Amino acid sequence: MTRVLGALFLIAMGSGVLAVAWRGYREGELPAGSNFLKPYRPNRDDNPLAFRFFLTLYYCGGMALAVWGLLSLVGLAPPLRLR
Repeated sequence: MTRVLGALFLIAMGSGVLAVAWRGYREGELPAGSNFLKPYRPNRDDNPLAFRFFLTLYYCGGMALAVWGLLSLVGLAPPLRLR
């Protein structure tokens, strides 16, 4: 049972990260942490290199989480340790 819950958690987190990446791609602006007290949000027009870097980071991270969850669900990857 914990294997299924861990796999579903990984799939949900991966799809959430992919949803943020898709919304950022459509809007042209991604959340990427903070710059001291204000949020850092690179956009396509002002900083295209940082925008593409963080977009790639979001896509790769989301796909890695989703694939790990799917592989864990079928038993080909180690399950997430929930305590």
